[in-house]
Amino acid sequence: MTELPPLRDVIARHGLSASKALGQNFLFDAQLLGRIARIPGDLDGAEVLEVGPGPGGLTRALLAAGARVTAIERDRRCIPALAELGETYPDQLKVIEGDALAIDPQPLFGGKPHIAANLPYNVGTALLVGWLSAPWLPWWQSLTLMFQREVADRIVAAPGTDAYGRLAVLAQWRSTPRIAMPVHRSAFTPPPKVMSAVVHIVPGEAPEGVKLAKLEALTAAAFGQRRKMLRQSLRSLPGALAALEAEGIDPTRRAETVSVAEFVALARRLSIPDGG
Repeated sequence: MTELPPLRDVIARHGLSASKALGQNFLFDAQLLGRIARIPGDLDGAEVLEVGPGPGGLTRALLAAGARVTAIERDRRCIPALAELGETYPDQLKVIEGDALAIDPQPLFGGKPHIAANLPYNVGTALLVGWLSAPWLPWWQSLTLMFQREVADRIVAAPGTDAYGRLAVLAQWRSTPRIAMPVHRSAFTPPPKVMSAVVHIVPGEAPEGVKLAKLEALTAAAFGQRRKMLRQSLRSLPGALAALEAEGIDPTRRAETVSVAEFVALARRLSIPDGG
């Protein structure tokens, strides 16, 4: 492993501090960062997209694992620290200064990269939804992402739980998410008010005959009024009540009781050209 100065020293030398406005919380524990970098599997020679590397804590671990990292960083204060990493790992690190929400990363890669990131909490869900909504099979191999524990629980939630909702259906209907490891708030500097977790997501084949737009409309209506019966919450969605009847789903049920497979079956009905 290439010898590097302690990350705390790098941060002090560059006068860096975590920006609340950018949703930053720094991780210094090299062993913890190494464990996160190992979650996707063998990264030796693999392409990796990292969003929000900050001063480069996870970046170090990914580079040490042999990854070729493309990092998108909005905070220009961190660019010099990342540039030093690039000098230590020549030809392994490319840093792009900019807003990950405004950059299309797909053209930056020759193949399918892994995405690994300690995501800024204020944009994490928006980025995830964008990656999960990509044309399928997607342009990425896997997602290894740090979230607030509450968001992580929503991604992997099962029907019948309070956390189950639109995000769970979006994450689970054509991919497999799992909580790879919990991360205590004390691991961060400064410590956030909430616990965190790393989620690992692997894409699978999309069910045939289902349009994403129909599934999104269906779950938006169902969970938009999640305490109401389906016959009420889906009333304004053309074809939805007929789809319930066709699939033998009791219209007095509520959205949180409907499985991912049942939502997929309903969306397939709605995806038929005549909506029937």
